[in-house]
Amino acid sequence: MAENEEDIKRKLGWRRILIPVLLGAVVAGGLLWWNLEQETFVEVVVGQEPTHRWVDTNGNGYPDTSDPEEFVEDPNGNYRITDAAELLGSYTWKMQAIWALIGALLMVVLRDVGYIYRIRLLSDKMLSWRKSFDVIMLWEFASALTPSVVGGSGIAIFVINREGVNVGRSTAIVMVTAMMDEIFYIIMVPLVFLLIGPDRLFPEEGLFNVVTPELLETLFYIGYLFIVSLTTIILLGIFFYPLQTKLFLVRLFSFGFLRRWQHNMVRIGDEIIMSSKSFRGKGFGYWAKAFVATVISWTARFFTLNFVFLAFTSGFDQIEVYGRQLIMWVIMLISFTPGSSGVAELLLPAFFNYLPWEDPALAPVLLVLVAVIWRLLTYFPYLFVGAAVLPGWLRRTGRKPRMAEDAPAAS
Repeated sequence: MAENEEDIKRKLGWRRILIPVLLGAVVAGGLLWWNLEQETFVEVVVGQEPTHRWVDTNGNGYPDTSDPEEFVEDPNGNYRITDAAELLGSYTWKMQAIWALIGALLMVVLRDVGYIYRIRLLSDKMLSWRKSFDVIMLWEFASALTPSVVGGSGIAIFVINREGVNVGRSTAIVMVTAMMDEIFYIIMVPLVFLLIGPDRLFPEEGLFNVVTPELLETLFYIGYLFIVSLTTIILLGIFFYPLQTKLFLVRLFSFGFLRRWQHNMVRIGDEIIMSSKSFRGKGFGYWAKAFVATVISWTARFFTLNFVFLAFTSGFDQIEVYGRQLIMWVIMLISFTPGSSGVAELLLPAFFNYLPWEDPALAPVLLVLVAVIWRLLTYFPYLFVGAAVLPGWLRRTGRKPRMAEDAPAAS
């Protein structure tokens, strides 16, 4: 195995947890502080003293409350200057927010239940419900502590193998799980494009005048093409041409600058061959159950954010929010920070600043709050649950012998 117990303890230690926690806290805290300090203009109500008058400098017939040039000082006007911190302090929380956050929590639970059921099914019930829970929590833990572009699949193979599943079967389970995730994504993107059109799925503004909307769109299409290509190779390799797929990958990566990754292609080819042997002969019902679990998990994963938005606003297109997450997810995949920490908090306001808000002056602050709650529900819990599960899991799985590892496939 590429991983051992000492590697796991080192890669999943408490010190590693501090990096994504600090990154997320710094980015979210910085955005929140900056937005709370921004001055804005609001119409006065009874008991308040006006300080400014709207003059419609840009001639659009609509008061842009964040643009100081739209207002001039006038004690007889009907606007006053304030900041987002004051507005947030007077924000009225509604019962809708409580129910929406409960819905978001249920989505998180449904996501994990789907993953747990799928891993148990793919192991042919060699993993009990308790073992399946530990595997998923540690897999999510590993993914949260590694850059999104790397992922936690190597550690996942080690975890499943340590639960008594031989290494060939463990590798097959991880590869097929990843393949199903990608198939779901490959299907959903064109479906959402057909439902609402690509023009409504990409952000209208970039990030800090550095990352343009055009660049974000280009990154998405490159990422989507890569996912389609990789999934096609894995699909053909596992179910139709395992040995030929390995030989193709090894030969392809024997040229020029690709040669540095040839040894990885040998390993991937061996994994495809082992996966093919492991899942040969499974019927339609088996794959249908596994894919339905995949659809449920990923749908719940994305609808978590929909429910968080419902805690603050309504009247938005649910499918559009869902679809924009599909776009954002690919861009997060190329992040080099652990679990996309920091990057996710930056991307969310850029993708969803078009949403309607009861008080537009609070929109930037509320977007940051949504990002924080979203990450608190979908990312940070796995850091702490995984850290809590790991020590007991290492003791439990270290006390019993594991099944022998498969011999590596011939190169």
